Amino acid sequence: MDYPFVSISNKFKIEVNTNFEFDQSNPLQFHYLFSYTILITNTGEVPAQLISRKWNIKDGKGELKHVEGPGVIGQTPFLKPGESFEYQSFCPLPTLEGEMWGFFNMVDEEGKTFKIDTPVFRFKVPDEYIDDY
Repeated sequence: MDYPFVSISNKFKIEVNTNFEFDQSNPLQFHYLFSYTILITNTGEVPAQLISRKWNIKDGKGELKHVEGPGVIGQTPFLKPGESFEYQSFCPLPTLEGEMWGFFNMVDEEGKTFKIDTPVFRFKVPDEYIDDY
C-alpha cells in the first residue's frame, strides 16, 4: 500500500493512506465517508504502548472538531523496536474535502509517557465522482 502522508516523531514513523468511500456516502444529506489506514512503526530502541489518541478534524468549510479517547479501534498495541501496527478507521465529513491530524500518547516500560505526532492527512472526493454529485 502507498502511504502518501508520513511523519517521524520520537522515533516512531506514522504513515497514512486515505480513501473516499463512494458506496457509503450520501451527498444529498452532505455525508461523505472517508477511510484511512495508519501504519505505526517503532524505529527506535525503546518498546512502548499506545494508550490514547487525540484527533483534530477540519472540514472543507474550516470547521474544526476534536476527538480523543483510549487506544485505537479498541486496541492499545505494544510496539517493540522494529515492530509495526496497522489499522483502518473512518471519518465522516459534511464537505467534499477535509483534513485530519493529531497525536498518539505512548508509555514506555518505565512508565514514561510521550506523544508521537501524526502527519496532516487530507481527504478529498476524487474528481471522477464530482459529476455524480
